[in-house]
Amino acid sequence: MAALRLPMRRLRDILRLKFECGLSHRAIARACGLGAGTVSDYLRRAREVGLGWPLPAELDDAVLEARLFAAPASGGPRPFPDPAWMHQELKRRGVTLQLLWMEYLKVYPDGYRYSQFCARYHRFARRLAPSMRQVHRAGEKVFVDFSGLRPEIVNRRTGEITAVELFVGSLGASSYTYAEAVADQSLTCWVSAHVHMLDAFGGSPELLVPDNLKAGVTKACRYEPVVNRSYEDLARHYGAAVLPARAYHPKDKPKVEANILVVQRWVLARLRDRTFFSVAELNAAIGALTQELNDRPMKHLGASRRELFDRLDRPALRPLPATRFEMGVWKECGVNIDYHIAVDHNYYSVPYQLVHQRVEARTTPTTVEIFFKGRRVGSHARRFGRGQAATHAEHMPRSHRYIPSALGSAERSRANGG
Repeated sequence: MAALRLPMRRLRDILRLKFECGLSHRAIARACGLGAGTVSDYLRRAREVGLGWPLPAELDDAVLEARLFAAPASGGPRPFPDPAWMHQELKRRGVTLQLLWMEYLKVYPDGYRYSQFCARYHRFARRLAPSMRQVHRAGEKVFVDFSGLRPEIVNRRTGEITAVELFVGSLGASSYTYAEAVADQSLTCWVSAHVHMLDAFGGSPELLVPDNLKAGVTKACRYEPVVNRSYEDLARHYGAAVLPARAYHPKDKPKVEANILVVQRWVLARLRDRTFFSVAELNAAIGALTQELNDRPMKHLGASRRELFDRLDRPALRPLPATRFEMGVWKECGVNIDYHIAVDHNYYSVPYQLVHQRVEARTTPTTVEIFFKGRRVGSHARRFGRGQAATHAEHMPRSHRYIPSALGSAERSRANGG
């Protein structure tokens, strides 16, 4: 059976998460919304043709795909030990999965690599126990979600009351908590809250674990959710991966579920009799009470969230990049016969050779970048209003570059609805 052909940007994500972030195949599969078998197949193909990370800059999508699928697919399924026997062996003193894997390789040298070996066993083990206590490594995960209980602000002039959203993020190892009120659950508010949270943490974790809300996940699926493209850009900028919790599985993110309840009780409940006239004013009060919450000793651990954060998570977090993330919104566009694409009622040129092709536009507050098969083919200062055109001379056919009035006529035609 032919291998599943994915967009090459997906392969780039798989290689980055494997070699830069050091994730297991199963974690990469969940982060990318793919099957674990597909991730293993692509990594095997990349290994066979000598591809690693980072990829050479000159390697565009077409060349990458040609190299990747030139290698022949492997044969039938490889042998695997009885998972029930492995489960019993692991109960013996000193026996680990790594030891069992090393013994397995002595018998089957071409057998499964360690990550897949563990993944196959864990799939079996999950069926045995209905619940398993999660142990979080320092700096590994931050769990994020919106609170079901919403704070309110009052319009000073009209007295109208508006409910806003409360964003909560919690680090896995220390339970160190960040809370911020935002206007709504839009993608812009979701991303900006993440940026503020990572600034407050002073570093980035390996994994962002959201619920299947629309701002973070384009297609909510119980097994393979599709992560929003702009949210993926945020994770890539901070050297992290997005690992959505499964729908209807609150035990996938118990840390944030518990801390949302704590924030509701120790922050929002204490603000119930106060009136706020702006989100900024509300956030000043939330920030002060969240600091108190992080400084309070936790009875079952005998230490505060801040003490655990300084001891565990802070040293393990990855340094923040030199620049803050600037959010971009992605849109697929068709190139018109005049070698322009339409974005927010304005027009931006691409190389004329791409007429009738499909491209992707990434729009930020200041720029519009255009990509074709993973390669950037154009960048323009963003235009506002309607009917304006931005054209680079190098995108025009040679014969069009000497017609000064052509572009002006086109702009007038668009402005008049022509």
